[in-house]
Amino acid sequence: MTEKRRSRGRKWLLALAIFILAAGIAAAFYLRPYGPDRTAVEAMRSGGDVTVTDSKDVTVYEAAEPKEPGVIFYPGGLVKPESYAPLARELARRGHRTVVVKMPLNLAVLGGGRASAVLEARPGESFVIGGHSLGGVMAARYAAEHPEGLRGVFFLASYADDKGSLRDKGLPVLSVIGSEDGVLNRDSFEKNKKNLPEDTKFLTLPGGNHGQFGSYGPQKGDHAALISPEEQTRRTAEAITDWMTGIREKGKN
Repeated sequence: MTEKRRSRGRKWLLALAIFILAAGIAAAFYLRPYGPDRTAVEAMRSGGDVTVTDSKDVTVYEAAEPKEPGVIFYPGGLVKPESYAPLARELARRGHRTVVVKMPLNLAVLGGGRASAVLEARPGESFVIGGHSLGGVMAARYAAEHPEGLRGVFFLASYADDKGSLRDKGLPVLSVIGSEDGVLNRDSFEKNKKNLPEDTKFLTLPGGNHGQFGSYGPQKGDHAALISPEEQTRRTAEAITDWMTGIREKGKN
């Protein structure tokens, strides 16, 4: 090989290295997740009437005597799972074991099937599944493929797309949005109502926004909430637990 060719080869390698470095920097910037705020960090600690068990794949929040159904929760896209600790803790305090699933690169689209491991680890227990934003979309897709293993599906600022259609799956569905949500695509939300059963329960939280379904601070594109994060967490947990109570009572009949 001539010196000219070797020089040209080195230039190509240098160019490739620069491209890979730039791509890595861009990915790190654009895929940077929203992290838990102080309230969420505090809620991750066991204490009072809730025990928190954190592992590689999930974080489990539970009271001393949990009642069914339990909750499998998929986080929103690029939101760290710890950011949902206040909501998960409140659901557990109300009696429902809540399992927050950790996703590859904090993207549920890369780990949509991870609920299976939760169900396999707790045979004989009943669960609903749900999620926030992208997490809700992927939770619906999982439920559409495994309806027999679940008691219901809930959405927080989310919807079921065509791949996750629940219209004929025989599962109760709850959909909760905030009146001030600036992130949820309302056109997609309305269009995809066709993928939900006719008896879906729709609820709008007055004053709630997108980001306050979690606890990770302001989200780009969102509108300011007119209620506190604590109030939105309380109302959301209340809506989910009331809905689950209805599921449990219906199962007794």
